[in-house]
Amino acid sequence: MVQSKAATVDDWFAEVDPKREAVLRAVRDSALKHFGVAAERMSYGMPAYVRPGDEAPVFAFNSQKQHVSLYVSPRVHPAYEEELKSLDAGKSCIRFRRPDQVDLDLLDRMLADSAKLSSVGKGG
Repeated sequence: MVQSKAATVDDWFAEVDPKREAVLRAVRDSALKHFGVAAERMSYGMPAYVRPGDEAPVFAFNSQKQHVSLYVSPRVHPAYEEELKSLDAGKSCIRFRRPDQVDLDLLDRMLADSAKLSSVGKGG
């Protein structure tokens, strides 16, 4: 899918590969749990979550051609350095080649910490 032109997250899900839909809905559920429905929007063609006072998303996710991408605040990554070491992870992106590899427990903990971050006016 890479970059969608969907206007809403629900529209975005209509374009998702059915093999990835269940895990992507679980990712969304975790984001909604920590940031609330008011934080949800489309940004750069993917579902994103922006907290009050921030300009940029603190979390986003996408279904790329070769993997599922989770964009978690780079301010949170250092606390999970050891757990991220074995994953395909960069400064803020964590990539999973197969939907069954997505570590929903790790994501939930990272999003809980992301929700606690103080607003910096620039997001993430």
